[in-house]
Amino acid sequence: MVDDVNEPRKYDGTARRAAAERTRLAVLAAAQRLFAERGYAATSVQDVARAAGVSVDTVYATVGRKPRLLLAVHDMALAEGPEPVPAEQRDYVQAVRAARSAEQKLRTYAEAMGRLLPRTVPIMLALRDAGRTEPECADEHDALSERRAANMRLLAADLRATGELREDLTDDRVADLVWSLNSPEWFTLVTDRGLTPEEYADLLADVLCRTLLAAPAPRVGR
Repeated sequence: MVDDVNEPRKYDGTARRAAAERTRLAVLAAAQRLFAERGYAATSVQDVARAAGVSVDTVYATVGRKPRLLLAVHDMALAEGPEPVPAEQRDYVQAVRAARSAEQKLRTYAEAMGRLLPRTVPIMLALRDAGRTEPECADEHDALSERRAANMRLLAADLRATGELREDLTDDRVADLVWSLNSPEWFTLVTDRGLTPEEYADLLADVLCRTLLAAPAPRVGR
C-alpha cells in the first residue's frame, strides 16, 4: 500500500495584502491631516511616518516621496473618501455622465467644483509653490495640470455626445475653456474678490452654459 503524499499548502496572501492596505490608508490619513494642519512645507515625511506609526521606508514603499504624498491627498479630496480613486470612479464624475442634457452635465460639474475646489486648490498651489525649489514637485504639478487637461477633453466628448454644444467649437477649445475656469488661479481670483464657493459654482455654470451650448432653434409660428 502506498501512502498518500500530502500536497504542499498553497500560500494565501490575503491577510498580508489586507495589512498592507491598512498601512497605506493609515499613511494617507496621516498625510492628509498633517498637510491640512501644518501645510506642505512644515510637514516632513518623518512626521507622516510617525503619525501613521510606520517607518519612513514604509511611507516611501506604500505611497511614495513627499510630492507623491501631496498628490495622493489631492486625489483623496477629489474622491471625497479615504483613498484616491481613478477619475471615472469618482462620484461627481459618474453624476456628470449620468446627467442627460449638456446643461445638466455642466451644472452638475459646476456644483461639484464649488464643493471640491476649496479643498484641492490649496494643495495644487502648495505643489506649484514647492516646485520653485523642488524639481520633483514641479514635475508632479505639471503632470497634474496635464491630467486635468486630459480629463477636460473627456468631459468635452461627453458634452459633445448630447448634440447640444456649439458646432463651431472644437472639443479641444471646449476642454481648454473648462480647464482654465476650474484652475486654482481663476478660483483664487474670483474668491479673493469676495465670491463664496457656491457663488463661484453658479458663475461657472452660467459662463459655461452661455459660452458652450448652442442656442435653441427659434420656434416657427403657425
